Amino acid sequence: MAHHVLATPVTEAQVRALRINDTVTLEGTLFGIRDANQIALFDKGRETRFDLNGHAAMHTAPNVRRVEPSVEHPTGYAPMCVGTTTSARMERFTRPLLEKQGVRLIVGKGGLGAGSLAAFGERGGAYLAVIGGTAALETTWVEAIEDVDMDDLHPESLWKFRVRGFGPLLVAMDSHGGSLYAEVETRARGNREGALSRLGVVK
Repeated sequence: MAHHVLATPVTEAQVRALRINDTVTLEGTLFGIRDANQIALFDKGRETRFDLNGHAAMHTAPNVRRVEPSVEHPTGYAPMCVGTTTSARMERFTRPLLEKQGVRLIVGKGGLGAGSLAAFGERGGAYLAVIGGTAALETTWVEAIEDVDMDDLHPESLWKFRVRGFGPLLVAMDSHGGSLYAEVETRARGNREGALSRLGVVK
């Protein structure tokens, strides 16, 4: 297990160096993505003016408030609560995120499935997990909302955050076929079989 401090954008080699159970702290830019903006991008053919190549994207729809634009709040948005949302329902967008937008790292909670794991291996990506219920802490790692695109989808806009010390995040899926979620499922199935056997349950 190792800890990695990564300033975005990152290279494929940097991502390939990550292994499950490593930890990562992100510095620089982190993009916020959610169901609506990915549906717009990949189902409806919309384009974004953001360059996501080599970047990290977090599954989120942040709670923000309107403020006067300033150096601190250049977009006129102040972050109130920037937390992760459950990733599983966005499973089908992992491959196009990597292949079409060049995203390297996905930040979320709850994990992704086999299709995403295959995409990480083929394209050089990884999934960084956040513990649920830590939105207040995560918000302290966001220095500013630097820009926003697709704001007609608010709050599921495409957000560009400037982050500092964003982590540590757990590498839960890597580009070498490693998945903590698959390991847990395998152990759980084994425990289930053992319990049924001890109870004399015949399948």
